Amino acid sequence: MATFFTADTHFGDTHILRQRTRFASLDEHDETLIRLWNEVVSPADEVWHLGDFAAGASRARCREIFARLNGAKRLIRGNHDTNRVLTLPWADPPAESARIRIPDGAGSECRFFLAHYAHRAWPGLWRGTRHLYGHSHGTIPDTRRSCDVGVDAWDDRPVGVAALIARQKAATLLPDELQRDAAR
Repeated sequence: MATFFTADTHFGDTHILRQRTRFASLDEHDETLIRLWNEVVSPADEVWHLGDFAAGASRARCREIFARLNGAKRLIRGNHDTNRVLTLPWADPPAESARIRIPDGAGSECRFFLAHYAHRAWPGLWRGTRHLYGHSHGTIPDTRRSCDVGVDAWDDRPVGVAALIARQKAATLLPDELQRDAAR
């Protein structure tokens, strides 16, 4: 089982097409994101969705899309996640944030703080915890310990742990708190 992260899919949201001009229609948008999700995620994998799963879609459309997506799905609530999203059969009850540990494949663990919104400081920052977020649609620069996992930042698909860590390691910015102390 592998773990993946994503955010800001905005299934059923006609307004998102103003930003995502690469799609000619909402149907093309939704079908493309479903296809790319399932190309990356197997039924045995898990996906943490960091908010804004759907907006504007009916309850039935939300259920239909949810059922077509591979993996055990967990939700960190976003600002567009209303009851039609919150009542979907998530693997765990939706949360405002989460602190998780995932094996890194090299015999150790990676610690993550998950939230819909980007934080300038977060629990565990000083102990190496990495921060993953959505909401910003790829507009906030990555730091050495934080990055946006939304579809706009990752070619419309969920992203795995190794790629996230590689992107964070390649970032030139430190989180604000670490940058402040490095300057002393």
